[in-house]
Amino acid sequence: MIPFLNLALLLVVFLVFAAQLTLSTPFGVKLPKAITSDMASGKDIKIVVTGENIVYVHDKIVTLLELRNFLASARTDSRSVLIQADRRASIGRVVEIWDMGRSLGFSTINLATDREE
Repeated sequence: MIPFLNLALLLVVFLVFAAQLTLSTPFGVKLPKAITSDMASGKDIKIVVTGENIVYVHDKIVTLLELRNFLASARTDSRSVLIQADRRASIGRVVEIWDMGRSLGFSTINLATDREE
């Protein structure tokens, strides 16, 4: 009985830590806060823009040309894009990525934010 309880406790601890890891943003990106934040679907293409305006897709640094090629090829698999931009990122870079997605035919493009408390 005791080994079973130990296993159950370890499983609970693992699930708590795994939940914390999935909710964090990659590369230390600090998202802007918004009162009207909603949850996005899990089938988004996630694009990360750091405070230094470095763009990541699938944990890999990409140029804007590589990003355009990736979005053009991924357009058939996914219908939405999620941009996770650091609060220090250039609005010009975010708008450029947004416009790129719209011009490639993505109907839904979202900006990730933290809910303001």
